[in-house]
Amino acid sequence: MAANRAALIAATALAPVSWGTTYAVTTQFLPADRPLFTGLMRALPAGLLVLALARVLPRGAWWWKAAVLGALNIGAFFPLLFLSAYRLPGGMAAVVSSVGPLFVAGLGAVLLGERPTVRTLLTGVVAAFGVSLVVLKAAGALDPLGVLAALASTASMSAGTVLTKRWGRPDGVGPLALTGWQLTAGGLLIAPVAFLVEGVPPALDGRAAGGYLYLALANTAVAYWLWFRGIGRLTATQVTFLGPLSPLTAATVGWAALGQALTPVQLAGMALAFGATVAGQLMPRTAPTPAGPPGPGPVTGTLVKATGGVSPR
Repeated sequence: MAANRAALIAATALAPVSWGTTYAVTTQFLPADRPLFTGLMRALPAGLLVLALARVLPRGAWWWKAAVLGALNIGAFFPLLFLSAYRLPGGMAAVVSSVGPLFVAGLGAVLLGERPTVRTLLTGVVAAFGVSLVVLKAAGALDPLGVLAALASTASMSAGTVLTKRWGRPDGVGPLALTGWQLTAGGLLIAPVAFLVEGVPPALDGRAAGGYLYLALANTAVAYWLWFRGIGRLTATQVTFLGPLSPLTAATVGWAALGQALTPVQLAGMALAFGATVAGQLMPRTAPTPAGPPGPGPVTGTLVKATGGVSPR
């Protein structure tokens, strides 16, 4: 049983680890300054592919539930995250989003009856502090709209995580179908905004096409399926404490592949954040809620450049 649970946690952790590669892929392979188009290309093709594989459509109340979850976890989350990343200095967007475990703890108490313990709250604070040491660079005036967008993106994903846990999924419907519903709904929500704000899609060369293919398949379809599957079997708090693996992976990739240096302070922050992530998996399990398996997306969906730059996951 313990081995199965460890394997489930490890598989779920692959999702935020995958999201941590998004910054490198975006900067090295994709057209510049097209965040909404990138979000659209990640969500909608992946959603349609997963729907084709699952061959299951929502029924009854699940039409609106899937739309709500898709909006929270994808449709609202992506644009808000990109907005915060481009308006805030350094890694501030990552720091704000790293309080996701605290958001989930609060929402979980209201919607799931999972009363947060002092240990949970302290671990959440340590995780956020560790991420701040890794990504936060000096300064600059904070843009109020950027801060609000970062908080809203974190709240959106946190609410999506908790609601997915609360609602579970219909009888006979697996995580794959639920993933397809949410990605498709979120992509359809992003599409008109992307075309209105950014205009006609850019011309793509082979390098960009490969980057978008990676984002749509491994980084979105597979990663979100693993994430949603994990949410159905672990507590919402456990899953959200895996979120800091995203900025930690981004910093590691920046060091290993992009030649970005890591300072002793950043290494100490990585150790703190990773320790908090492990501690989050050791939290006592609460009694299961009536809802069955579910899923959303990383609560810490920020990609962090080792030097402090931030880009949406």
